[in-house]
Amino acid sequence: MSDDFELDDEPRSVGATPWLNGLNPEQLQAVEATEGPVLVLSGAGTGKTRVLTTRLAHILLTAKAKPWNILAVTFTNKAAREMRERVSGLVGGAAEQIWLGTFHALGARLLRRHAQLAGLESNFTILDSDDQLRLLKQVMEAENIDAKRWTPQSVMGVIQRWKDRGLNPDQVGSGEAGELAGGRTVALYRAYQERLIALNACDFGDLLLHCLTFMQKPAHQDLLAELQSQFRYIMVDEYQDTNVAQYLWLRLLAQKHRNICCVGDDDQSVYSWRGAEVENILRFERDFQGARIIRLEANYRSTPTILAAASGLIANNAGRLGKTLRPGRADAEAGAKITVRGLWDGEDEARFVVEEIEALQRAGGALAEMAILVRAGFQTREFEERLVSTGVPYKVVGGLRFYERQEIRDALAYFRVVMQPADDLAFERIFNLPKRGLGEQTLQTTHMLARRTGVPLLQAARNLSLTDELGPKARSTMGKLVADFDRWRSLVPHMDHAELAGTILDESGYTEMWQKEKSPDAQGRLENLKELVAALEEFDSLADFLEHVSLVMENDDKQKLDRVVIMTLHGAKGLEFDNVFLPGWEEGVFPHARAIAENGAKGLEEERRLAYVGLTRARRRLFVSYAANRRVYNQWQTSLPSRFTAELPDHTVDRLAERGLFGGVSEQANAWSQDWQSVARVAKHRESPATVAPSGSFAVGVRVFHQKFGYGRVTAVEGNKLDVAFDKAGDKKVIDSFVTEA
Repeated sequence: MSDDFELDDEPRSVGATPWLNGLNPEQLQAVEATEGPVLVLSGAGTGKTRVLTTRLAHILLTAKAKPWNILAVTFTNKAAREMRERVSGLVGGAAEQIWLGTFHALGARLLRRHAQLAGLESNFTILDSDDQLRLLKQVMEAENIDAKRWTPQSVMGVIQRWKDRGLNPDQVGSGEAGELAGGRTVALYRAYQERLIALNACDFGDLLLHCLTFMQKPAHQDLLAELQSQFRYIMVDEYQDTNVAQYLWLRLLAQKHRNICCVGDDDQSVYSWRGAEVENILRFERDFQGARIIRLEANYRSTPTILAAASGLIANNAGRLGKTLRPGRADAEAGAKITVRGLWDGEDEARFVVEEIEALQRAGGALAEMAILVRAGFQTREFEERLVSTGVPYKVVGGLRFYERQEIRDALAYFRVVMQPADDLAFERIFNLPKRGLGEQTLQTTHMLARRTGVPLLQAARNLSLTDELGPKARSTMGKLVADFDRWRSLVPHMDHAELAGTILDESGYTEMWQKEKSPDAQGRLENLKELVAALEEFDSLADFLEHVSLVMENDDKQKLDRVVIMTLHGAKGLEFDNVFLPGWEEGVFPHARAIAENGAKGLEEERRLAYVGLTRARRRLFVSYAANRRVYNQWQTSLPSRFTAELPDHTVDRLAERGLFGGVSEQANAWSQDWQSVARVAKHRESPATVAPSGSFAVGVRVFHQKFGYGRVTAVEGNKLDVAFDKAGDKKVIDSFVTEA
């Protein structure tokens, strides 16, 4: 490549740096610190994108490097496009020659130049996730691995985690595979990689892994030296989200010049579940001796009150480098206090949130500037239902609306066939779901008979199960499926409809299918199914519920652009809204019980970082809410407020809870906020309530009545809190003022 390049603008005289105008002192320091390793700790709303783009332009405009000597890495294609556009506005066409893009895009560009070193041709194909699974399934079949017992998704999840850690099959330890695939996962990984090479293909994980592999080989050190010489300056956005492979790739390329600038926020590292390592940013100073750390703490997004709340919360994390957000403008008004509201149950919470949304709209607020941010996808249903019933338009960002999700549509198809045997579309959807050995040929045969005899598919299936037109196995399976639907239909008049729904999902094998699935979203799908069953309790019958769903699905207001945004906290990272609602701040929901059970103190700290992300999405108003009771899988579950509510500084919040509910600032909540093991203790306590000395007006053994849970007997007393074994609702923890002696 030629060493000559031109900037569109006239050459600047010495000292003339208009591109630096408007930067605050911290930002200016980050832009001008071009030499040596630099870590820019960029808090939420502190202008990191401007720092990155100005720094790129500064290097070019001061002639420190040619465009092709700069490697700039982003995490999304959108961020890459935005950065290139901004740099182009400062330096013109030279921006097109910068090595700028995502890890995957830059890895692919580098790999195509040196494909032969990985055993590939330069025109290799990059497989999408569906093709990857199809190929792995072929490999598993060739190795006689039972794909029903160990799904390709679960095996692929392990392989991708190894790739995220920069490990090829020869580098994986023999004990790392565990019992998955009968302990043969490493062999499957090796066979899968061999098949990819034979097909002249790679998956996304290979784009960096192949580069790492050949750059680390002694035979290719001349190439590594060439690449290290070329990339004089390296810049990385969202460094806290890098995985091990990305970290190793960057560290290798930066060894010669050491001019690496990583921009990130350790307080917003929330993607460990997809391979991100917060340790990458925490150990930057150890990895790059003599590194400078520059903190961007001036926030131009949120009110001082919101910033104080977020800073107070995140200060409870031990694993952080530390920074404190402050208002970017000295004259910024404090802004409204954060509303922390305790509600009786999930329905009350949804009503509260939507009423606040309507009040804000009446005051002139735009719906598009209002966001409901949830910890888990199943939480969206009650808010969607309330928004639909009140006529407030909304959209679910980063995912489907609740009733549009695959697992919900599948479950509804089962319910529809039970209630309407002539529903051919529903029957066709779940004909072989979960897989029961009824393939496409069997379905075609069923269709042919249905058309020939003028009967619905279910009746045609019944007729086929009684003839010899199908093989013995298919005939037996078909007969069982038809018998299942007959039995479920016979239970409709006699069984509670929510209980029946759970029975159908269990006996059909559909729930078990997702329980065996090891993909990252499987647990979320199971939670959605539980929420679906819980939703049935609000209706008089299964037929009423199905009619309601049809009306909800029909009410799709796509023409209205001004809509409330519903999304997960993970999906909201990087976004901002005037008004933000954070519901479901209860122990077990947020922080999520599974995150703590699986990762202990580290899991709790990541959950707290996620709470910090939620708080810092808001510009003006922030509403945090929790419900004392939620219906989970047709069972009422009583919860304590999230410890995070107690960690919000008192001077930043207005706390209001309905009479008798646990307060977010109770001594118990405050004590638990210091102890990450509390969720496990609570779970154990609920399973085996300990008998304690009676106090207050109720004693152990007394029969009581609760308006929502019915009759029960007190099993333990702690102050004004009672453990009660209810006759129908099971063990619950309640306040004594909510029960009467029976």
